[in-house]
Amino acid sequence: MYTQNKQTAATASKTIVFITGAFVGASSWDNWKLFFGANGYKTIAPAWPHKNADACTLRKRHPDAAIASQRLADLTEYYANIVQQLPEKPILIGHSMGGLITQLLVQRGLAEAGIAIHSLQPQGVMTFKYSFYKAGWGPLGFFTSAKKSYLMSFREWQYAFTNGMGYDEQKEAYYNLLTPESKLVVRDAITKAAKIDFSVPHVPLLFLAGGKDNFIPASLNYSNFKKYRDANSVTDYKEFDNANHFVLGQPEWEEKAAYILNWINTL
Repeated sequence: MYTQNKQTAATASKTIVFITGAFVGASSWDNWKLFFGANGYKTIAPAWPHKNADACTLRKRHPDAAIASQRLADLTEYYANIVQQLPEKPILIGHSMGGLITQLLVQRGLAEAGIAIHSLQPQGVMTFKYSFYKAGWGPLGFFTSAKKSYLMSFREWQYAFTNGMGYDEQKEAYYNLLTPESKLVVRDAITKAAKIDFSVPHVPLLFLAGGKDNFIPASLNYSNFKKYRDANSVTDYKEFDNANHFVLGQPEWEEKAAYILNWINTL
């Protein structure tokens, strides 16, 4: 059930581009597309290059050299090209790595507004929280070949994405959404490809964080948010205590979508 607001001419002309994060497919946005579509927005959720297939098919291809070759700079440019082909600047909503890409595209002036959900940290933003390193060590794949894609185990998935959920929910999400990933694209978060100039003016930007997120702890999101320092730009932060890294698919996902919708509609 999706609550539908009265559509205005202004809303009807706006497009939301959903930007997917690492380790999952673009179908993670399916319910979100329906929700925002029912509220008058045009929506698109482009799959990452080399990942335009269902999760099961992609896992069967693992190890996948094409996926393994993915880099953040190329991925950011890929989404920039999509955005620039639209008739107007869209609203960007990104999750995890997609949140970082949202920040990078907002920095380039390519959005009307940006929402970074549990955003992967830009270069220079750090945390000392143990869960961040435990969840990310395997995907970084140090001391292993970067020519092979990385496939998260179910146990890793349980810790990094779906902690706190029931076993059957965790298993279903793993089967339906988990994809192989590039170790290089994860490592790129500590390089200049992930550099943000926090001093420059920007369009409205909202950060959402989750109190149960092991992979991208809320404290890391808050540090990211606090780095922005242009006094004349709107930069907002909201933490949901019940959200883990699987926030897009948790039973309470619509609570977060509704918060974002209200934030967008009040700009």
